[in-house]
Amino acid sequence: MITLDILSDPICPWCYIGKAQLDRALEARSDRPVVIAWHPFQLNPDMPREGMDRREYLETKFGGKQQAVEVYGRIAEAAEAAGLQIDFGAIQRTPNTLDAHRLIHWAGIEGAQTRVVSALFTAYFKEGRDIGDREVLADIADACGMDAAMVQRLLTTEADEEDIRARDAHSREMGVSGVPTFIIANQHAVPGAQPTELWTKVLDELAAQEAANAEADPSSEPER
Repeated sequence: MITLDILSDPICPWCYIGKAQLDRALEARSDRPVVIAWHPFQLNPDMPREGMDRREYLETKFGGKQQAVEVYGRIAEAAEAAGLQIDFGAIQRTPNTLDAHRLIHWAGIEGAQTRVVSALFTAYFKEGRDIGDREVLADIADACGMDAAMVQRLLTTEADEEDIRARDAHSREMGVSGVPTFIIANQHAVPGAQPTELWTKVLDELAAQEAANAEADPSSEPER
């Protein structure tokens, strides 16, 4: 069994692109069982809880309108090459993602983590929804088979907030400075949105390594 830990933020376009390219590899190598766990990393840990106007955010982050247009032009090209249609014009606010990360954490408890991550990406990048809004998050939880009423109640509390912040801080202390970052088999860190071809090669190599290890392990031989 191959384990893959993914550090990401649901407002990170490269995380969305990276997931799409990984998904294609997993579909092509459906005989390679992979266990995926998603971990929190906030691109903007100091973002106000209510978020902020997206245009203001981008122009502040990239040093002006022209620079923001250039950066997101390259992102749009990469998204299109990955087969994704992102409606950047529909995104009015850049949210604080602490609550979204709490939802992803709770989804992991219910075995719905990847489903919720996918729904968050779709809501933000394709539908322009504010995923910092707790009503939106409860709606996403409901659509993914979670108890929306329970999620809504939890979101009104501080449940797991410190845990999310601590895990985010730990990743930074370990040297993670951007996302997506993929940890393969608890051994190798791969940063960035990698092409599908790389992932199929990695999956093939890990499967070959597992087979070699099983062959070399005497305990794997049948009893005589």
